[in-house]
Parts: sequence; structure tokens; C-alpha cells
Amino acid sequence: MVVTATRTEKRDVDVPASTTILTSEDLKATGAQNLQVALGRVPGLIYKTFAPGGGAMGTMANEIAIRGVSNGTLIMLNGSPMNLRGKYFLDAIPIDSIAKVEIVKGGGSVLYGSEAMGGVINIITKQGFKNSVTAGVGNYGQQKYNATVSADKLSVGYNLEKWGKVDIISRSHDKGDKHTDMTSSHKNNLFLNYKINDNWNFLYNYFETNVKYDTWFDDGYKSVPKGGVALQQNREYVTKQNLMQVTYQDDSVKGNLYYNQNKLMADGYTNYTTSGAYSGKMYDTDEKNRTYGADIQKKWEFGNKANLILGSSYQNEFYDDYGKDGHKSPDQVTSRNIYAVYGQYDYKFDEKNEFIFGARETWTTGGYKDQNYDNFSMSGQYLHKLTENDSLYASVGQSFIMPTFSQMYGASDSAVSNPDLKPQKGTNYELGWKRVSNNHSWKAAIYHIDITDNITATWDGTKTEYKYTNEDFKNTGVEITCDIIGKDGFTYNWGINYGDPKVKGSKKPYWDRKYGRWQMNGGINYTKDKWITSLQGTYLAQRVGTPSSDHSVSEKPYFLTSLTTTYNADKQSSISLTLDNLLNREDNLSHSGSEYYSTPFNFLLSYNYKF
Repeated sequence: MVVTATRTEKRDVDVPASTTILTSEDLKATGAQNLQVALGRVPGLIYKTFAPGGGAMGTMANEIAIRGVSNGTLIMLNGSPMNLRGKYFLDAIPIDSIAKVEIVKGGGSVLYGSEAMGGVINIITKQGFKNSVTAGVGNYGQQKYNATVSADKLSVGYNLEKWGKVDIISRSHDKGDKHTDMTSSHKNNLFLNYKINDNWNFLYNYFETNVKYDTWFDDGYKSVPKGGVALQQNREYVTKQNLMQVTYQDDSVKGNLYYNQNKLMADGYTNYTTSGAYSGKMYDTDEKNRTYGADIQKKWEFGNKANLILGSSYQNEFYDDYGKDGHKSPDQVTSRNIYAVYGQYDYKFDEKNEFIFGARETWTTGGYKDQNYDNFSMSGQYLHKLTENDSLYASVGQSFIMPTFSQMYGASDSAVSNPDLKPQKGTNYELGWKRVSNNHSWKAAIYHIDITDNITATWDGTKTEYKYTNEDFKNTGVEITCDIIGKDGFTYNWGINYGDPKVKGSKKPYWDRKYGRWQMNGGINYTKDKWITSLQGTYLAQRVGTPSSDHSVSEKPYFLTSLTTTYNADKQSSISLTLDNLLNREDNLSHSGSEYYSTPFNFLLSYNYKF
């Protein structure tokens, strides 16, 4: 069953959209400790990381690109938006707190507003836990600790994930070789859920990450003064995020109130610039992002033929960049109000044919210097049932993304503000097929995406600064996936995705390739007696690295692999072993002009006890 795709519960085979549903068991089978890493194993989703365990570098967050749209993924937690100025930190969300993840590919702005241009990932959390404790250790200083407790209507969970020192997570060949080491990583997550009654629910989630990096000049770096210090720079990035929500649901009404706030801090020092000149500068940034809002919808049913959903939403966005040494700039403190009304009409012509029409009007008020936006988007979806478990669909949907405050006013010394950015607009076209046959579940889709004024950051090396500009984007592709229930405890899954994402802008007045063309995913799961084992792999080929200003260059494929096995000793105790990067590959997991590598072969051995 899927809710996110149409804002109402439907069988997956009856949904006219490309969907992926990940249960708690599916997520555990990936071997990942957090959601960022787990989503890297999903067909059609392109993975990126700056550090082990899916770690980010402050505002250099790790996006999950859907169908090549790097800045068009809307992350929701139980239907409430999590994106803050276009950023999200999925590496801080542990797998243990998630009941299900629903992924809808293709434009989702008609139902969910700005930022859902590539698609929507809705994280549905557990409302009740089993009382348990988990402890795990591994190489590279890995540690994992988790505890969950439920008492009547209240559930509480805590998760701590640690990494020690990992050498050479990145290299640069600017004016000679230099490399970056991660010296430590800590991620904390506190989860509290209170089920008030059958209709009302309260959730509080606190995320915190702390990651430290050192960048070193290698021997023979061309511009380092003789006898100079090899340590070029040191950085510590801290992210703190609070999320609260109250949700309501009955047979015809759904609503949520939410508050989402983060604080991004970084400090350290720079001994030398990238050119090798002495600097001696301190690095100190501090910014705060906050949103709060509400969304309410009501559903009317007209017999067995039709239903209508009407809703409205409000969100207040606030951005405060303290800048260097905590000094505020008036141009970097701003807010705006976002209002929207939306509707969706679902009509069944007969038992085999169904049409869904949707529309949304969005407008802002209170923008800095009256920089406000409005947008009207529509979508149409047609479903034809071949049989009860076999369907064809066609869909067209418009989407949009409003410029964020950091893009308009700058988020650092190297960022040039551009308050004249245009909203990003696009259209997604898709034809698809879904079938459930015996022990096989098939999905296939052909899609085309056109985006105008795609918002991107363009780097100017001569001025050592970047500026957000508008460019165009397009991608045409095909996806095929299959899930198979085999014999004797075996299950299988595989997926093949082909696309050709391209961009064109002022710095590149030609269509330049982006990401990779071929993606292949596969997995084998085996369950017998007390043993559960899963082998997963993701292969991205015909890759390119795409710098913001220079032409794209060929990049070798990446191959992400993991093996997880669990032994359930009895009803209370289990032992799990996760092996990651089985082939010990050094793959570049960045898709720009930089190089950030996969962590060498690593393992985590953990013990879980239920009480």
C-alpha cells in the first residue's frame, strides 16, 4: 500500500506513478546503519557522500539525486517537509527508527510544493518499539549503540554512531597533490513518539552530527614554501537539528503541525591557501535555518466512482547566517511566508480506467525587499487496468523550486549573492507498467524531464568564489525493476536504469553530461531457521564528473556492495555482522570535479538484546 503518491492509500499496482516501498526489513537488508547509506542501494537513486557512513561536510550536504535531478528531492518525515534551505542530513537518521520509506519518482510539486521536482522520499517512523539494546564495534573505530523503550503510548529511542580516523577520503590535484583525512565522526539521534489516541500523534526528533577533517599537502606540492607546515587546513563541522510534529488523521481528514530547525556550525583554521600562500586565518561560520507550518486536507468520496481531496498549507521560512566571528549582516537575516492551496480529483470511468487531475497554487509574502514568488502547477495521470494485478499508466506533471535564502544572499565568504534568481520550473512525462504475477513483482517506466532555470552553483577559480545561476536540464530514461520470491528461503531483487542527464547554462552554452548513464542494482536474501543473510550491490557506469564551469570528464564506475548476516540465537538475542565494500574498491563517490572516495573494506559486528 502507498500513501505518498496520491495522498490517499492505494495498492501500489493501482498507483499511476513510479514508486518504491522499503520496509524496515528491506532497509536492514542493505546493511546500512543510517538512511543516507541505505538509499544508495535503491534503483534510480544516485548516491553521494563526503565521508564514511554517508557523512557530510557542513553545508556541503549529501543529496540523493532522483533521475539526475540533484536539487529536486523533497524529504518528508511522516508527511512533514524536512528540507531546510534545500539541505537535509539523512546520515543522522538511524534505520532502527524507521517503519517504512515511500519513494515517488517524478515531479511531486502539485501535491507537496517546492523542491519535489525529482521526486519525494517520505520517511514513516515507528510509533512503537520493542524494548531492546544494541551494541556494535568494527574496524576504523566504528561503534554503534542503540536503545529503544516503549511504555503504553510512549516510545523513546536513542542511537549513537561513531567512526574513528579514516585516511585519504579525498584527493585534489589542483597545483599538486593534497589529501583530506577524516579524524572522527559522531552522530546522535534521540527519538520520542507519543500516541495520544487513535487520531492524534506527537513526535520529537533530535539529530546531531560532529565530523572533523584535516587537509594535508602531499610531498612535492608545488607552491608550499620551503620548510612550510604540511597541514593546510583543519575543519570541524557540527549540525544540530530539532524536529517536532503533531499529526491528526481520521477517515476523511489529515493534518499536521510541524517545527523544524537546524544550526550549522564550522570552525578551524587555514594555514595555507590552495595556491600554497601562507594564510593563518581562522575559519568560523554559523547559520540557523528554521521552518514551521501546517498542512490540512479533507477527502470526499462520491460513491465508488470518484473522490476529491482539497487542502491548504502554510510555512514560514527563516534564515540567519551569522558569518565570520558571529557578526550578523542585515542582508543575511530574512524570512518569508509560503501559502498554498491544492486539490486532486480521482475519477473512475469504469473498472479498468481511471484519471487523476491535480493542481496547486503557491505564493509567498514577506520576502526580503519584496522578493516574492507565485506558481501554478498541474498534473494529470491515467491508469488502465489490464487485470486486477496488471496495469498501465501515463502521467504528466509540472514542478517548481523557489530559490533558497542562501542562494539569493550567500552562505559564506566565497558565495556571491544573487537575489535575481528565477524559480526553477520543470515538467515530468512518464509511461509505466506494473504487474504482480505469482511470485514476481514487475515495474517499468519510460520518462522524460525538462527543467528551465535549474538553480546551480558555478565556480570561478580566478576569483575563488561561486555564484548561483540558472541553467537548463533534461533527462530521458527507462527503468525496469523486479522483486522475486524464490524457493527454499531465497528472495531476489534487481533493477536496470538508463538515463542521459544533461545541463546547459551561461558557463556552458552546450548540453553537458551529468552523473552516469547506466545503473544496475541487485540483491539476494536468504532466510533459514535462525539465519538471515542479504547480499546487495549497486553499479553506476558510463559516469562523468561534471564541474560547474568546465566540461565533464569521464569517471570510472562505482560499485557499492554489502553483505549482512544475522543469527537469532533465541527470542531475545541476535548477532549481526555487516561487511561493506566487499571488493575493497576505491571508488570516487562525487559527481562533480572533486574526488571523495568510498571507505575501504569495513565491518561492524553488533549484538541485540530484547527485553
